[in-house]
Amino acid sequence: MGGIESYHDGQARIFKLELGPFSNNGYILVDAGTGEGAIVDAPPEGERLLAAAPGVRISSILITHGHADHLASLGLLKDATGAPVMAFPGEPGLPPWAPEIPLEDGSQIAIGGLLWRVLHTPGHTPGSLCFSYGRHLIAGDTLFPGGPGHSDSPQDLRQEIDSIVSKLYVLPDNTIVCPGHGPNTTIGRSRAEYAVFASRPHPPDLCGDVLWKA
Repeated sequence: MGGIESYHDGQARIFKLELGPFSNNGYILVDAGTGEGAIVDAPPEGERLLAAAPGVRISSILITHGHADHLASLGLLKDATGAPVMAFPGEPGLPPWAPEIPLEDGSQIAIGGLLWRVLHTPGHTPGSLCFSYGRHLIAGDTLFPGGPGHSDSPQDLRQEIDSIVSKLYVLPDNTIVCPGHGPNTTIGRSRAEYAVFASRPHPPDLCGDVLWKA
């Protein structure tokens, strides 16, 4: 069971917890000035997310995508906070009542006085989202250290790579990538790893768990 990591990005504070049997990362995004916060994803052990930032007023629950390991505690978190659930509309796997507030590419989410930017990054799932503020990117399962998230088909992989290249690799090199599982990386490191991948031929049926430098 992992502990709590925390990061600062100006007025923004980010708490990261490793939760559940699949080592999901759950996040709390906080405006340090106002004490308002948002939870990102709802893995198992959601009660640990609620306890991680005492005094923070949770005003929204953000969902990166609709896979079950990212939604296991959604009911618990919704009941405990009363906060609206925000996600991409029509994302498979979400409960019928979600999202309560739909998010689109380029949307802005107000957390206290901070505006987090929404990036629609389809590929891992049709409605996968990332959230960006300052030097931090909450990447869901779109991008991990060493490669993209799992893809179910070659078409999905091509779409995911296009999302990563066009939406994420345009961010500054020092942007910290906070993924849905595992340790962080940076955009600069990931972009350099991808350059190795892009320089080589690949079979047309490539998909699944792909590594940039394998």
